[in-house]
Amino acid sequence: MDEFGSELKRLREGAGMSLAAFALAVPASKGYLSKIENGKANVSRDIANACDRALKAGGRLAALATHTAESDRLPAPGMVGLPAGTRHFIGRASELAKLSSILVHQDAIRVCVVHGMAGVGKTAIAIAAARSAIDDFPDGCLFFDLRGHTPGAPVLSPADGLRRVLGMLDVPAEKIPADVDGRANLFQAHLRGRRMLLVFDNVRTADQVRLMLPAEPGCRVVITSRGRLPALDDAWPISLDLLSPADSTALFRSVAGPSVSVDDDVVADLVAYCGTLPLAIRIAAARLVAGGWSAARLMQRLADQRTRLTSLDDGERSVAAAFKVSYDSLPDDQRWLFGLLALHPATTAEPAAVHALADLPPGETDRLLDRLHDAHLLTLDPHGHVELHDLMRTFAVRYALPEIGEAERAAAAGRLVDYALTAVHAADRLVEPHRFRPTVDTLSQQDIPFTDAHGALAWLREQWPALTQIIELAARYGRHRHCWQLTYILRSFYFRERLLDPWIRTHELALGSARQAGDVAGAGMILNNLGMVHLEVGDVAAAVDCHNRAEAHFEQVMDERGATDAVSSRAWAFLSMGNHAAAQRDLTRTLAIYRRTGRTRNTVIALRGLAFVLTELEQFDEALSHAQEARDLAQLPSDVLMTLNCFAWVHFHAGRLDEAERQYQGALDLAEFVDSDYELTRAIIGMGNIAAMRGDRDLAKQWWARADEHGVVFNPLVLGEARARLDFA
Repeated sequence: MDEFGSELKRLREGAGMSLAAFALAVPASKGYLSKIENGKANVSRDIANACDRALKAGGRLAALATHTAESDRLPAPGMVGLPAGTRHFIGRASELAKLSSILVHQDAIRVCVVHGMAGVGKTAIAIAAARSAIDDFPDGCLFFDLRGHTPGAPVLSPADGLRRVLGMLDVPAEKIPADVDGRANLFQAHLRGRRMLLVFDNVRTADQVRLMLPAEPGCRVVITSRGRLPALDDAWPISLDLLSPADSTALFRSVAGPSVSVDDDVVADLVAYCGTLPLAIRIAAARLVAGGWSAARLMQRLADQRTRLTSLDDGERSVAAAFKVSYDSLPDDQRWLFGLLALHPATTAEPAAVHALADLPPGETDRLLDRLHDAHLLTLDPHGHVELHDLMRTFAVRYALPEIGEAERAAAAGRLVDYALTAVHAADRLVEPHRFRPTVDTLSQQDIPFTDAHGALAWLREQWPALTQIIELAARYGRHRHCWQLTYILRSFYFRERLLDPWIRTHELALGSARQAGDVAGAGMILNNLGMVHLEVGDVAAAVDCHNRAEAHFEQVMDERGATDAVSSRAWAFLSMGNHAAAQRDLTRTLAIYRRTGRTRNTVIALRGLAFVLTELEQFDEALSHAQEARDLAQLPSDVLMTLNCFAWVHFHAGRLDEAERQYQGALDLAEFVDSDYELTRAIIGMGNIAAMRGDRDLAKQWWARADEHGVVFNPLVLGEARARLDFA
């Protein structure tokens, strides 16, 4: 090999390549190539061929490699104690490439920490990377399980870990010092001048491995841990996330094999219920391979949160058991907060909501969250939002939450509901400043995460799924007054965004809460809101019934405001069902009351309603007069926008297409600032209707196609523009 090394060095230097540049071209580590050139390391046939190609030696270097076939099969003369890799290693291409490159090419980085949640596949990628780098570590590649999160096994102490490593380095037991410092010094001495790769698997803390990190520059260490181990300052962290849906499907297919026939759609659903966690996917596929389970039965069990974790247990592997080891290792305060997080009904919680749940001194909640984040029991984004993986949340609900007393759970749930009501009330005041809201007891002391209408609307759009579930939480924990009030205030956002399903679901729940609280007026308000959403979905009879019941509730408690609103809302239902006389009667009556009581916003709405009624009666001038008054009184840009569309509809119905076009264009211009997809799309449809009326079908189709891009669904019973488009179609 001396001849090979000297010739390699001569050719490399003759090509003007530094050792570092040549290492990248081969590829191999700079230290390993240096040893080959100086006759201190053997060269494998693969490396010899790679050097020959890199230097364009025409086979001269390859010919000098005198390895026998047997030596070619031995990638390094040192001990290789790496476990066998799995044939089901799927995906992870970028992470594997990064880790392998660091091991082979990066002299500045000697320690890598592969971290991630339980079951994500950390050990598999560490073994794969180590096996790919065997040739670069001629003194051996060793693997050690430090049992940091092994069920039923004690965690190896630093002293025990060093004793095991020294034993693998052929140090006789009687020569291993009794004290940890002595073992650490002996370990460093035995690695001097060596080039070895050490894989420390299943590490719990930085202190567990700190004394086992080689000082020798030719050695490398790969650590796998459920913790991020931030205390290892010099280590290069590689975070292992969940698999992509495509790789999850491929892993399932690989484990299941050809004997299990499952449709692609079913596999996609199965891996989704597994949260694309490799351990869960492997167990699910293995259950089908073992027999006794159909895909349909497994799907049913995984879809039910009560049986999801028990279904991901094949007798030897268990997702719940893997999570429980991490959970059991937590201190009491972290276990407590982890359990409380299961109370939050959404998988992602905003910082203020988490602080409301915990009710701890400033900074203490953040400290506990940081530790749970480091342990990969949750994820913190840069803005402090807390996310629990679906399976981890199911685990928390089943195992962690029951360890918290019922009274403490109820108090925490109450604080979360208080915060939600406080924040929603503040947001609605900014977005809809002239809207009526019931008096609420806003008790939360948490900071509100917005300061203006734009921020409030963005917050509502981000948080409404969680808020919808918090309404259900309020009802479950008996916070009935807060439940119906939170629901009532959210209605304006549901209406704005046309979130009809959550609107119906939350209001049906809130109606029960209002009755539980004995609040007749509250039940009336919820019934009136239910009437509005029934009209939006086209159930006019149900809408009229709800408004009638709402009116009766308000009359029972002599609430004139509420009764007037119920009559006004019912008039819109009459308009949709073609009962123009009843609609005109009720709107005329309520308009007078709104004017008398100074309710300007409601006056504007009633005037618009009358304009639509009069348009259907073909009393166009009177309709325009009402629309103009509504425009003059409008206090909000959104009301101006709706009135412009009202103007346009009256002119369109009257055949005044130029004026209708002008008004719709004004609505389009204003909609850019008002941020209302519904009114924007309504104006676009109106422009298409005008083009169709003029006989320009191509232009009409262009406008309608543009409207469809917004994805807003319109009910022709409620919206005249949608009805006209259907007529043209």
